[in-house]
Amino acid sequence: MSQMKKVVASTMLGNGLEWYDYALYGTFTALISKHFFPAGDENVALIATFGIFAIGFLMRPLGAMLFGYIGDKYGRKNALSLSILMMAIPTACIGLLPTYTMIGIWAPILLTVIRLVQGVAIGGEFGGSIVYLVEHAKPTNKNRVGSLSMLSMLMGLFFGTMISALLAEVMSPEDFDTYGWRIPFVLGFFIGLVGLYIRTKLQESPVFLEAQEAGHVSESPISETLKNNYKEVFLGIGLYMAVTIPFYIQTVFMPSFMVKFMHFSSADSLEIYLIVLGVMMVIAPISATLCDTHNRERLMKIVSVCYLLFALPYVYLLDYQTFTFALISQIVFAMIVSFYIAPIPTLVTEIFPARTRYTGMSLACNLAAAIFGGTSPMLVTTLITKTDSHYPIGIYVMFAAAISLFCVFEVKRRRDQQRLFLI
Repeated sequence: MSQMKKVVASTMLGNGLEWYDYALYGTFTALISKHFFPAGDENVALIATFGIFAIGFLMRPLGAMLFGYIGDKYGRKNALSLSILMMAIPTACIGLLPTYTMIGIWAPILLTVIRLVQGVAIGGEFGGSIVYLVEHAKPTNKNRVGSLSMLSMLMGLFFGTMISALLAEVMSPEDFDTYGWRIPFVLGFFIGLVGLYIRTKLQESPVFLEAQEAGHVSESPISETLKNNYKEVFLGIGLYMAVTIPFYIQTVFMPSFMVKFMHFSSADSLEIYLIVLGVMMVIAPISATLCDTHNRERLMKIVSVCYLLFALPYVYLLDYQTFTFALISQIVFAMIVSFYIAPIPTLVTEIFPARTRYTGMSLACNLAAAIFGGTSPMLVTTLITKTDSHYPIGIYVMFAAAISLFCVFEVKRRRDQQRLFLI
């Protein structure tokens, strides 16, 4: 296997494992709320389950700083080898965790601790793997290479959902409810071991080696990022808002929303979900290719406007509560999301210099995810419950799109001033 193939494989396995875990958590939200919380109000248990999902995101900025320090000072490879191991072990632990009826209040407490550890690991994995991937790309294919990190997210979601559905199909409902849903979580540990093995065979990023040889490696990447690149961090957060909010609404919140609030069957919700993931896996590479051959920022402006125009019709069509309208609504929204997310990894990577790139990229993506993305399912569920309306979904998407559109204009201004890196 060539070095570039190893880079791609290890990056996609690491990111894929993260989203494989999220697919499981999202798919099994109802079961997790049932097994790890006391019996009572189902809405409260569902919000609490989404709340623990969000808590993990609060640790991601800490993970970004910890692994950013290692990655910018000692090398991308070392940080990424540690992060994938720290992701794999907690994923398996969810599958082995005793229920509330077995250990009482310790069940939700331990679930929270597991999500916190995962949050630290993911904080270093996501941004760092993108940096490592993009730093191996050529100028002519940098958006396509960077988009592989997003493609791996979609693949992780797809295979996590498929494995869950397959087990639910072949096992009796009683066995699946008792232990079957745990099997995919334990399987995640072995996926992580494969990724770790590949990463031990990788070479260091050529960009980092060049900086190291030139004596341009930062001795204090965290303080240097916060002092010299804080504007870039805020810019990265703004750019990433139209990724993290719509993406988590579509892939984590929507499957439960379809069943809980729209009264679709689980089978119909799953079918739409898998179709949507398939559409996104097709559209994302197309978007990345267009960004390599055409004006990337112009395309992203158009897509941001599409977000603004379709956010409310997205909800309006869902409110018809028919399979056809729900499918059309989610396919169109998924296409918009796919067109936006594909070039984002490379774009955000380019706004940071090499000496603080791992830290800066990780902080930007993970702060956006912690503040806005991971909290989206809980926030939107709460607003829907309080207002008795589904339109908070669309309004929150419009909020994200407006901020990201402004940030795309800023990136274009920086490009014109030759203030981007890796061009």
